[in-house]
Amino acid sequence: MAEIAFWSAVVLIAFTYVGYSLVILVLSRLVHNPVKRSPIEPKVTYLITAYNEEKNIAAKLEQVMTLDYPGDKLEIIVASDGSTDRTDEIVKGFADRGVKLIRVEGRMGKTETQNQAVKQASGDIVIFSDATTRYERSAIRNLVRNYADPSVGAVSGRYEYCNPTGAAIGLGSILFWKYENMIKTMQTNIKTITGCCGCIYSVRREAYTPLPADIISDLVEPLKVLEKGYRIVFEPEAIAFEETTEKSKEEFRMRVRVITRGMRGLLYMKMLFNPFRYPFVSFQLLSHKVLRWFIPVFLAVALVSNLFLAGVPFYSATLALQLSFYALALIGFVAEKRNILAKPLTIPLYFVTVNLAAVVAMYRIWKGHKAVTWETVRK
Repeated sequence: MAEIAFWSAVVLIAFTYVGYSLVILVLSRLVHNPVKRSPIEPKVTYLITAYNEEKNIAAKLEQVMTLDYPGDKLEIIVASDGSTDRTDEIVKGFADRGVKLIRVEGRMGKTETQNQAVKQASGDIVIFSDATTRYERSAIRNLVRNYADPSVGAVSGRYEYCNPTGAAIGLGSILFWKYENMIKTMQTNIKTITGCCGCIYSVRREAYTPLPADIISDLVEPLKVLEKGYRIVFEPEAIAFEETTEKSKEEFRMRVRVITRGMRGLLYMKMLFNPFRYPFVSFQLLSHKVLRWFIPVFLAVALVSNLFLAGVPFYSATLALQLSFYALALIGFVAEKRNILAKPLTIPLYFVTVNLAAVVAMYRIWKGHKAVTWETVRK
């Protein structure tokens, strides 16, 4: 039984990180559904959701105004989630340049703040961003050209992370998102992706669905678009630049919130797990979301079952490898605490951090916790 448990866990871990990617790669070679892109110029609402962003909001608005898109077709809205600093005051200073402030009282959270702002948006396409992200100059054009295809209901851009301090946890984020971008590109070639990059994604305003406050919008809003019969595409040439977190505790805190909201979001959209009605979508959600969140469970099974098998030389070696990996993560954490740069420890530290976050998120879901509000992590 211990041997069956060990190999079952190993197979599930391997499929989640490698097997799924290979399946998507093969499918992308066999099935190709191109997006009919065209250089169109619809009316666009650029929506920035902010909470206490006085340090970043002015630079963000200045940068948005340099983007390559006609000014008469670009509506810029800052939706303030009950900010208590100078964010609103700073935004009001841009009113004569066409920037609109929508203040949502009561600290309602990002999703509800977006709901309220979209009601007042005039654009045919709504682009969602935040105050710390910088867009490549042609990002808006590259996003909206996909909407020339009437089957497209949402478009995600691409994160390009930078790590100015060289922090190990930041390097882990960069590697993770390179992997994610590769997967999203292949998913689009097949038919559709199932989630967007939160700081650079867009939807047709007519396809937007107001969501409950505790639901993560960049995952569930695209799924609601899918439910309406549209496809979601990944646009690799629409680039958003973002700085990584610098400490594992920052990444951990952010991942707990994101995973908690993601889990609750998939429970909300459980109808998409019907393989008869949504075969490709349900396969993606199960393989790329649910199994990934359950990786810490599989890791625990692999470790505990390996302890029972350690009398056999092969399994003694696998146990040693597992313990060594976790030891490297611990060393990486200690090095980080002492401000020692340890790039070789990037993968173990990041891997353990995000999987511990998944454990906490599962516990919070079990306890009925709802992550509604958010705090800025990246400065």
